Amino acid sequence: MVKQLLALVFFALSAVGLILAAVQHFALRSHLKRAAAQVQQRPGMSILKPLCGADDHLLTNLSTFAHLEYPNYEIVLGVRDKRDAAWAIALQARALWPELVRVVLQRGAPGLNPKVNQLITLAAAARHDVLVVSDSNVLVPPDYLDQIAAHLEDSSVGLVTHPLAGIGEQRVGAFFDNAYLSAGITPGVIAAKNIGGTDFVVAKSLAIRRADLEGLGGFDALKDVLAEDFVIGRLVSQKLGKRVALAHRPVLNVSSFRSVSAFVARYARWSVLQRKAVGPAVYATELLLNPVVLASVALAADVGWLALSVWIICCSVKGALDCASARILRGSGIALRYLPALPVKDLLVGLAWSYGLVSDKVSWRGTRLRVLEGTRLARVAGPSRQVEPAAPPLTDPG
Repeated sequence: MVKQLLALVFFALSAVGLILAAVQHFALRSHLKRAAAQVQQRPGMSILKPLCGADDHLLTNLSTFAHLEYPNYEIVLGVRDKRDAAWAIALQARALWPELVRVVLQRGAPGLNPKVNQLITLAAAARHDVLVVSDSNVLVPPDYLDQIAAHLEDSSVGLVTHPLAGIGEQRVGAFFDNAYLSAGITPGVIAAKNIGGTDFVVAKSLAIRRADLEGLGGFDALKDVLAEDFVIGRLVSQKLGKRVALAHRPVLNVSSFRSVSAFVARYARWSVLQRKAVGPAVYATELLLNPVVLASVALAADVGWLALSVWIICCSVKGALDCASARILRGSGIALRYLPALPVKDLLVGLAWSYGLVSDKVSWRGTRLRVLEGTRLARVAGPSRQVEPAAPPLTDPG
């Protein structure tokens, strides 16, 4: 009787989770249907790209930034040192597009966040007054900078970010990465923004005026936090009294060869970040956004044909919502061969969530760090290991 009651409770919670997933999906659909903001003025922009390792199809990704329909911009590529696999590709990009691309080496390491350390150098080297932070594994449409410029024409906007869609999977781990980004994270970010009024800035695409950044203390103010994107979004509102604009068109995050273990490691780190950013109470409620895990707990509590049937229905409905969200974000659905893996993706995300619930330590680029409240960072003594190995260097067409 106790097991049946427990199963009933968790199946009820999974039903709530499916409703929330449906709400997120329809919030996504509504957001993508909005008309694009129209640009009138095109200020000079500096695209800052902190590179680390040879990401999947790095040169191809960079080529989309070299062919933007925008009259006045530059691309500043940053590398920590010349031993990085990205160094040679950065030089190749500079040779291909010398009028646009500059390459800079990081100067010093003032903080514990390695990405922000690069951004400090990149911002100092940038020539323009609008700074666009973009990760190396991102593809963008030709009107990418026009979208940003249109939003920044409103003086009440302090920061512009974009929805994300994951594409390019050729391994199961990369599929998990792209599916979770397209069907989980992005619908959640859009629903939080448009329904809950809460901003979650994702640094895959982040644009800010130099004057506003300096008003926050520059990137130096973020050098010792893990979630620099989340924190800068909060500071724009709290310190500048401005708002975050979320563009209507997505940028594409390319993940082709990520392993399953690297996927779990990435989202375990992200889960620690989430709990420290939003607090343990809110973080605990986020399990409701994973109805497959809740239904699986119910099934484990009361194994039987009825429970198995309900579990299959839950997985099927959640999978259908995932496919629908991926299709409207990516322009294509999920390949048939990956459909049976969708519940596995949710279970692995649940595993990462469990790690974030009990741990405050992460490994990032070979450094072991403790994450404190507000995602502030502190070093952990002892050896460290790399949990997200770079993909093998690829030869991409220019």
